[in-house]
Amino acid sequence: MKFNKTLVTLAVVGSCLSSQAVLADSLSANVSVANNYIWRGLTQTTNEPAVSGGIDYASDSGFYAGTWASNVQYAADDVYSYEHDVYFGYAGEAGDISYDVGYLYYNYDDVAEYDFGEIYGTIGYGGFSVSLYVLANTEADEKLYDEDSMVIGELDFDFGSTTYISLDYGFALESGTEIGLHVGSHQGDFSESFNGVPGDYRDFNVSIAKDGFAFMISTTDLDDSGADATDNDSIKYTVSYSVDFEL
Repeated sequence: MKFNKTLVTLAVVGSCLSSQAVLADSLSANVSVANNYIWRGLTQTTNEPAVSGGIDYASDSGFYAGTWASNVQYAADDVYSYEHDVYFGYAGEAGDISYDVGYLYYNYDDVAEYDFGEIYGTIGYGGFSVSLYVLANTEADEKLYDEDSMVIGELDFDFGSTTYISLDYGFALESGTEIGLHVGSHQGDFSESFNGVPGDYRDFNVSIAKDGFAFMISTTDLDDSGADATDNDSIKYTVSYSVDFEL
């Protein structure tokens, strides 16, 4: 099962984790291309194209682990950087209830210097799922300056200081087309330091996917927030194509 965290996902940006245990004792890979990289309603490539790929291992015990990478860009005049994620967790079912818990580490190059990790949990029933992500650790070194540009301290993000919760619903049509609905809520100051938007905001998306192709319409409740190159307060349209294969 591919992680495919951020480009165009079915039902949720990042929450396909809840089905990691579908494949038993398998090693698979995935490659995706998209016209944008959307993460929790925010562009990670200043609305430019993204190429991503990953490798995943899933055991019949429910344990899974994987890695995923994509190009990123956080300002129009920045050179392209990269994001490299590593994650592991355990997923399974109890009757009609599915569950998934794990840890996800976001690694960036020296240009971004914002590595951080989250613990997450997902509970699903039928086509519905609810997920919670909690900031666990970060290497972000955000200095605080006074009016004379003198360093007066550093911004410290404690465990649990930032959270993201999402509610998702997905279903398949008889034609095999899959439809996903998502609403997410971000709480905490980390997003302001990381993505330049207020800490508390909501994001929404609708996605349609079939045969590797996917289309998503996403937006947020942000009001004129972020640089002109990001337009995180605007409706965004994302198209992607993904290929999965067994190793």
